[in-house]
Amino acid sequence: MPKPYPKEFRDDVVRVARNRDDGVTLEQVAADFGVHPMTLSKWMRQAGIDDGNRPGATCSESAELRDARRRIRLLEQENEVLRRAAAYLSQAQIPKRLYPLVKELAAEGIPVAVTCRVLQLARRPYYRWLAAPVTVAEGIAAYRANVLFDAHRDDPEFGYRFLAGEARAAGVAMAGRTAWRICSGNRWWSVFGKRRRGKNGKPGPPVHDDPVRRNFTADAPNRLWLSDITEHHTSEGKLYLCAVKDVFSNRIVGYSIDSRMKSQLAVAALANAVARRGDVAGCVLYTGRGSQFRSRRFVHALNRFHMTGSMGRVGAAGDNAAMESFFSLLQHNVLDRQRWDTREQLRIAIVTWIERTYHRRRRQARLGRLTPIEYETIMSPAARQAA
Repeated sequence: MPKPYPKEFRDDVVRVARNRDDGVTLEQVAADFGVHPMTLSKWMRQAGIDDGNRPGATCSESAELRDARRRIRLLEQENEVLRRAAAYLSQAQIPKRLYPLVKELAAEGIPVAVTCRVLQLARRPYYRWLAAPVTVAEGIAAYRANVLFDAHRDDPEFGYRFLAGEARAAGVAMAGRTAWRICSGNRWWSVFGKRRRGKNGKPGPPVHDDPVRRNFTADAPNRLWLSDITEHHTSEGKLYLCAVKDVFSNRIVGYSIDSRMKSQLAVAALANAVARRGDVAGCVLYTGRGSQFRSRRFVHALNRFHMTGSMGRVGAAGDNAAMESFFSLLQHNVLDRQRWDTREQLRIAIVTWIERTYHRRRRQARLGRLTPIEYETIMSPAARQAA
């Protein structure tokens, strides 16, 4: 496609054509400037429209119209990407990989740049995948899975260790952990396998000793913290709160609220508490035996902040009664006061009650009829405050 003529050049040609001498035709002017006569006629017609002498759309209006059409086309493409992505991700029994969707949309005329921007994907990894959709590692994993599946189909009573042995005998060597990961991901269990524990099963073993031994006292801030998780129902589903409490002043030094009760919830609450209190090296954190507090991620967080973990006994509600008392207050003052329609409403109510009422208005007998903020200010004036 030839490059367009500069605007200044077009204006000069039109100006010369309008002021030409008698007897000089448009064809001669066009030939002098090296343009086609039809092109010159179009330029003069458009110049008349721009000057207001002829009806029609001016150049600026045409540019705005082109920009509007371009934006509309872009919005339509973005909506199509979102619609197809929602339909693709809602399907069951398929791996949630977006690169095939990007390729499918590109074949239908939607640019890769638009799809990647809407789905927040990087284009370079997509083009690498497009050049080699199946990596060497994925091919090896698929080959191992086929061998394990054949062995499991022949002998359903075999566990993953025996299946790994059968695979080695077939010439596909792999570690036992690799065989377990593949079998677990595909739910290829032995028919004689042990029954797996459900949600209400026995808690796992503690990952810390119990140096606290129900002695919930502290003579200074950041010596002993308590933590636990509570839940409450809303019309949108459950909302979980993980709170960290300083035994010295009963202050909630950190908390995290989320719609899922995973290890990240406890890690985020601990990180928020450390961010508020500063140097907490040597502080003891007492928790229950929930999987969130026994997770590797949470234990690594304790080590990173140079803190010591402590866990109580199984089935002993009194071991964490000091933390349960706070949750009881929260239950009576916030959670049970009304029916909560959305998680956002309940989250705002919880945060407001903790920061405004519990910390700054609710006086406690154990603190000499002082609030947690007042008690810390009076009893530890040299301590760093995080009000």
